[in-house]
Amino acid sequence: MFAVIQTGGKQYTVHPGDTLEVELLPFVPGTAVDLDQVLLIATDSETLVGAPLVAGAVVKTTVARQGRGKKIIVFKYRSKKRYRRKTGHRQNYTYLTIDEVVVNGTSYRAEAKAVAEPDEEATVETTA
Repeated sequence: MFAVIQTGGKQYTVHPGDTLEVELLPFVPGTAVDLDQVLLIATDSETLVGAPLVAGAVVKTTVARQGRGKKIIVFKYRSKKRYRRKTGHRQNYTYLTIDEVVVNGTSYRAEAKAVAEPDEEATVETTA
């Protein structure tokens, strides 16, 4: 199952359990954030398309951390005029962990990954 959300003027496809890099949001790490601009929700059995938003749909997230992107170089140049300007820019980002997608009271969470127990036979020590 997945959902399409909108934040920061951009649209993102999200799955429960994913980590998402979005434009800076004014929240400290560890804060729970509800994103209510849900454009589409697709499950195994049905697809809900909003007009423009899906009514009653919320994507519940947690702020994992704040960070900055890679530096991009902006170089302005005019030929034959001795005009050269070199500046840089680093965008601020918020990293969100998608906890669950809720639509009309139905919650879709990330599936817990089973941790395999080590086999006792595989961990037999040999002494030489």
